[in-house]
Amino acid sequence: MSQDHASLLIELGTEELPPKALDELSTAFASGVCDGLAKRGIAADLAGAKRYCSPRRLAVLVPAVAAQQPLQKAEALGPYANIGLDANGQPTPALLGFAAKNGVAVDQLERTTDAKGERFLARSEKPGQPTAALLPEIVAEALKALPIPKPMRWGSHDYTFVRPAHWLVILHGDAIVDAEILGLRSGRSSRGHRYHHPQPVHVVDADSWLDALRAAKVIADPAERRQRVRAEVARVAPAGSSPRLSDALLDEIANLTEWPVGIACTFEREFLAVPQEALVTTMETNQKFVPVFDAEGRLTEHFIGVANIESKDPAEIRKGYERVIRPRFADAKFFFDEDLESPLAAQQESLKNVTYQQALGSVWDKTVRVAELARVIANRLREAGIEVDAALATRAAALSKCDLMTRMVGEFPELQGTMGRYYASAGGEDAEVARALDEFYRPRFAGDDIAHGRVGQVLAVAERIDTLAGIFAVGMKPSGNKDPFALRRAALGLARTLIEGDLALDLRAQFDEALAQLPDAALAAGAPKGKDGVAPQDPAARRNALVGELYDFILDRLRGYYAERGVSAEAFEAVRELAPPDLADFDRRVRAVVEFAALPEARALAAANKRINNLLRQAAGAGLGPVDDALLADGAERALREAHNAALTDQAAFVRQRDYVGLLKRLAKLREPIDRYFEDVMVMVDDECVRANRLSLLGAVGGSFMAVADISQLPTA
Repeated sequence: MSQDHASLLIELGTEELPPKALDELSTAFASGVCDGLAKRGIAADLAGAKRYCSPRRLAVLVPAVAAQQPLQKAEALGPYANIGLDANGQPTPALLGFAAKNGVAVDQLERTTDAKGERFLARSEKPGQPTAALLPEIVAEALKALPIPKPMRWGSHDYTFVRPAHWLVILHGDAIVDAEILGLRSGRSSRGHRYHHPQPVHVVDADSWLDALRAAKVIADPAERRQRVRAEVARVAPAGSSPRLSDALLDEIANLTEWPVGIACTFEREFLAVPQEALVTTMETNQKFVPVFDAEGRLTEHFIGVANIESKDPAEIRKGYERVIRPRFADAKFFFDEDLESPLAAQQESLKNVTYQQALGSVWDKTVRVAELARVIANRLREAGIEVDAALATRAAALSKCDLMTRMVGEFPELQGTMGRYYASAGGEDAEVARALDEFYRPRFAGDDIAHGRVGQVLAVAERIDTLAGIFAVGMKPSGNKDPFALRRAALGLARTLIEGDLALDLRAQFDEALAQLPDAALAAGAPKGKDGVAPQDPAARRNALVGELYDFILDRLRGYYAERGVSAEAFEAVRELAPPDLADFDRRVRAVVEFAALPEARALAAANKRINNLLRQAAGAGLGPVDDALLADGAERALREAHNAALTDQAAFVRQRDYVGLLKRLAKLREPIDRYFEDVMVMVDDECVRANRLSLLGAVGGSFMAVADISQLPTA
């Protein structure tokens, strides 16, 4: 590397940083430094910049950073010529002041022209500043821009940061860049591992920093640290076992350690009588331990802790880890045993004392509404040929919130649903009911599956419909980034369950059913107030308006759902234009439109349908009647009529079977007669009867396509 370019190292040492925020802080710091260099025109290999971090430091290493800014060129626009020069062509005070401000003589000013006329222009050049002089400001800006929701103060200083800062290293090559940040003077002394190497670490130059820290038992590269955590877990895992190290747990462990070392541990086998989800939650969430499973996926009595020290006596660390986890497991076992002493249904009475929402009543009131919805939905699905037991769905709904009142869920809220399944099974409930109590929460997160069982799917749909209807009714629908009831997630979960479960259900009718169960007071609570401050007393009209709002809210979530699956916005809008109330049917139409759009005839037919729509719009109010064959002209017009009649013969069967792909492919054969029609036939003729008949023919052709979607929404070129 030349003397004019050298690697730049910036390291800020702190007290232990929040592990869940460390990666975000590190990425933002590195980006801020690189942006600062780029903004000032300092040449550097920004693509090769690397972020580093550990629990006690944020750092960035940028290769090939120039020692100085390039020549700085500037332009300044001055007064227009009619203002800068007087009638004799002499400079006015305005022009003289502009020249003096920019440090140039009047005769050195240039002229440029814009929309308003000719004006004066001052160009200037000055040498760039040394990079070392600009770095303090760059670092300060990068730190100020970090996403720190609650900065800390320490000592008697005015400055703040996410944690107290203790050292600062800024090296450009082997030279110290003088700076004072957060009260720290920069130098070349870093810090090693808190216990293995408590003394300062001398850093010779920027490129040797990473190895110097590694020698001091600090792995500053987060990717390397993650690899070491994986290797350590695998090293100490019992033979034939399968440690479960999720990405989230791996990230947290890596951000809690600078020199990770695996420690194999065990707990008493009697705790395995507790549902494994509770034990795993304790290990992963509370203690950051890695649970170990056997080859069949059952939890074993083994677990792995990852220490931040290479101990001379790892047995002592193991004892400490086992001692910490034992009382938490004992609590879980106690809660589980206590809960099993009474059936799950015994908790229903307690739900009456828990308020769900003031205008919507208690959690028990919500449970009653969901149970009725589940019964109605199950029966409607049976009518559509989908086998589901309405009695089981109703029973599952009646028990769906009971586990919220158990001691186990009170201690581990993330186990709601899971514990309901265990308690229902232990109480002798039907296996489908027990499974539904767990599954109806799905999808719990992005990428999660929907409920697998039909009873679970029905309960998932009923629960979300009641939630959405109720919260919309009381006027608490999401706005901006505020969504306290997670209605956007509920809406997407509802849509996914209906689509991926292939549940033929009229969503509008179900929302209407849900709204009909709400008390009038709840509907009035969210109704728009009149000028007199009183909400209109028309519950039926209010419900009708809410049904439309809820349906549109669901479709808004679907736009992103389909975009993630590669469906174009035009294909989605083509189906949305029809607003099918059955989302499973909506999905079939979308997939059919996507397949149709790939056909060679698609663009021409989309253009033709757009033209048909425009003609019908121009003739709005004329009224379309049946096509009169006697008024048809021979040639292209009669050929289109015959081709369309042939397509109509097949259309009914396609629609009945919901074979929208087949229907659109059949209609694609109309391309040639449609093209010939528009080439040879004048639609808007003077003869009113002929004109109306031609519009009726086009309306019938367009209507056949509209049986699937509005394909005029598709690209035409």
